[in-house]
Amino acid sequence: MAEQSFAELFEQSTALPEEGTIVKGHVVRLEGDYAVVDIGSKSEGLISLSEFQRGPEPTELQAGDEVEVLFEKSEDENGAIVLSKDKADRLRVWDKISAIAEEDGTIFGRVLGRVKGGLAVDIGVKAFLPGSQIDLRPVRDLDSLMGQKFEFKILKFNKQRNNIVLSRRALLEKEREKLRSTTLRDLEEGKMVEGVVKNITDYGAFIDLGGVDGLLHITDMSWGRVGHPSELFKVGDEAKVVVLHYDKEKERVSLGLKQMSQDPWTSVPQRFPSGERVTGKVVSITDYGAFVEIEPGVEGLIHVSEMSWSKKPKHPSKFFEVGQRVEAIVQDVDVENRRISLSYKATEPNPWDAVADKYPPGTRIQGQIKNITDFGVFVGIEEGIDGLIHVSDISWTQRINNPAEIYKKADVVEAVVLHVDRDNERFSLGVKQLTEDPWLTIGKRFPVGSVIKGKVTNVTDFGLFVELEPGIEGLVRANEITRDKADEAPQKKFNGGDEVKAVVLNIDPHERKISLSIKAAEDREEGENVREYGSESGMRTALGEKLKEKLESKS
Repeated sequence: MAEQSFAELFEQSTALPEEGTIVKGHVVRLEGDYAVVDIGSKSEGLISLSEFQRGPEPTELQAGDEVEVLFEKSEDENGAIVLSKDKADRLRVWDKISAIAEEDGTIFGRVLGRVKGGLAVDIGVKAFLPGSQIDLRPVRDLDSLMGQKFEFKILKFNKQRNNIVLSRRALLEKEREKLRSTTLRDLEEGKMVEGVVKNITDYGAFIDLGGVDGLLHITDMSWGRVGHPSELFKVGDEAKVVVLHYDKEKERVSLGLKQMSQDPWTSVPQRFPSGERVTGKVVSITDYGAFVEIEPGVEGLIHVSEMSWSKKPKHPSKFFEVGQRVEAIVQDVDVENRRISLSYKATEPNPWDAVADKYPPGTRIQGQIKNITDFGVFVGIEEGIDGLIHVSDISWTQRINNPAEIYKKADVVEAVVLHVDRDNERFSLGVKQLTEDPWLTIGKRFPVGSVIKGKVTNVTDFGLFVELEPGIEGLVRANEITRDKADEAPQKKFNGGDEVKAVVLNIDPHERKISLSIKAAEDREEGENVREYGSESGMRTALGEKLKEKLESKS
């Protein structure tokens, strides 16, 4: 072989590589935003420093560093060769991507930022990670993933379109399936396990035990009241629970949290006996009362009737509010039904005891009318204590259909104490008792056998009602109206307002009944007339005889 000349050797050493090939070069120096790179040709190339940068941190490129670049053109408009670090990297990456995809392998990448429908990931070139492929569950905080490195599976790629689609979920599912078989193998009832809250519903929380989801029902979260599972858990929380039931065929797992501690109700009767004063927090209010938590897992009910001795709240929420701390007295403990009856009013003296002593029956009181109902009138006695004047205790004689016709609210009335019922908290008053019952002396004013005058107030099929005095009526039955037995309906001869005379036949003050007879009055009046007529006739006869005797003597 002929020896090559120096000129031929120089020509070969400075010969340019084929365009589109990757070559090695050295950084000669850094000039501003560019790196001057020598690939052994007659001229050097400029490459932007941004092509050497990965992420937000500045590049650490220095003179003398060896780099691989893509030879694009022999010269540009300035006569310099055209080199690219980015394109060289991309060619290498695409080769790598192709090999990984063929082998069903994985590749690491760093999350760059959000794009429409998912995330942009740097794997040497930009790739797309769809939102559905980020995790096994939807990720609410995508910002927390920014800058993080993950392992991905390549779902598909197209070099011509510069399109790569990645999946992280495919790898997680694969890991989950491996973990699932291990978890199912080790699961057994009564075993304590750890997991992560995967989902929360109204009825409980689903916990990932490692490829297997178990349900922690709301009733198994606490021995006490839980309004909603979100009060105790949020998605992502770690939880220690116990396996309550495991159905191997259906692969269903029931979990419990409260079962990890002793049921506090087993010792409630000893710790909270009847009469014990307790302190707790109002945790719930219903129409019928307020539930008070006296210790974790143990609640008692203050019924609306046990809130106050005197005030009657329209709704428990007017008396208590959730979160309020209160004192109460234990009245009853029902362990079987997990119920404790509490009394708030029992923490104070019963004012009804003092009222009963202060107002014995017969005491006269004055009070303002607080309320009027169909059945009576409520009168204020003391703060929070009202007495009832029942409609039947307003008048001895009048029939009161509506107390509002006589009284109005805020009127001041006088009444007599009839009865104080401490147990049922009832205070009975009477107005009519201020005066004597007129029926007790009715016999003195209208003795049996006396003749009375009155007005017909009502005509019925069985007789006439006659008013003797205001509020006092007597009954003239149909057979006591006339002596004429042929008269089938004698009462029809009378109208309301007619004045009549009648004889008092009978008085029953207890039943408040007076029996009258018009017939007897007429009989009596006729008898008196007969007697009067008979007396006058006798006098006339005696005078006639004396006159006759005088006339005869003269003759």
